[in-house]
Amino acid sequence: MNVSSKINYLMKSKQVIDTSDRYAFGRNWARFLKHMNEERILAAEKSLLAYLNLSDLKNLTFIDVGSGSGLFSLAAYRLGAKVISFDYDQDSVSCTTYLKQKYTTNSQDWLILQGSVLDEGFLAELGQFDIVYSWGVLHHTGNMYQAFKNIASLVKEGGYLFISIYNDQGINSIIWKKIKKTYHNWPVLRPFLLLVSGISLGISRLIIAQLVRLSNPTKLVTNYTDANRGMSIFYDFLDWVGGYPFEVAKPDEIFNVFFAKKFLLIRIKIREGGLGCNEFVFKKSTAFLF
Repeated sequence: MNVSSKINYLMKSKQVIDTSDRYAFGRNWARFLKHMNEERILAAEKSLLAYLNLSDLKNLTFIDVGSGSGLFSLAAYRLGAKVISFDYDQDSVSCTTYLKQKYTTNSQDWLILQGSVLDEGFLAELGQFDIVYSWGVLHHTGNMYQAFKNIASLVKEGGYLFISIYNDQGINSIIWKKIKKTYHNWPVLRPFLLLVSGISLGISRLIIAQLVRLSNPTKLVTNYTDANRGMSIFYDFLDWVGGYPFEVAKPDEIFNVFFAKKFLLIRIKIREGGLGCNEFVFKKSTAFLF
């Protein structure tokens, strides 16, 4: 199958994706894109290079699994990679397409598709990549462990897998799941849930800043873009409260899954019981013994 035929196949063969039981991630990212600027793009580029310990992505292949706003697909493209982006959410696909059209010359080195990481047939046609990137996505699929299995197949030997997964906080995670499900099922309650969640998260972060870090708590807002990969505290907050489906995992559970699939852990950032995602960079290597 030549490249043109393969692209046509991918366009026509994807699963029919029902988004009715999911948070409208793409709509949130569409609003975020109104605030896109060079500062955010550079922050995204910086975070990719730092986590992968590389100076650029030239001559590398990069797939953005659940591309969302498209910011990291754009960052990878500007750093020299050949990029494929896909998302199950058509609005997210549109966001990624918008960034490509605005910031590039419609290069053939960046392909954008709609598809699901749970669709094994779709993934099988994509091939394997030097860098597989999926930030905060797999825990929103409704079948996180199947998504782990599927995404591992996209990484070529010697390639990198960069994922972030919500930290398991025990009872707190159970409570947050109920909040998210209520947000999804009862639109009339959304303003109330946003207010209560915002107060809860805000106060907890301020206390931590004051008592633990002994730093100015307002820096959480003013430094957010640079410290958080070019993202926005406001749109990340909406994503956090509304993001459903919602699954969590302990770090050792993630280790066990990918260690069994011949991945070495080369970088990790743990939330130490707090809110947010644990971050992992793995390298696929079958050249060692267990």
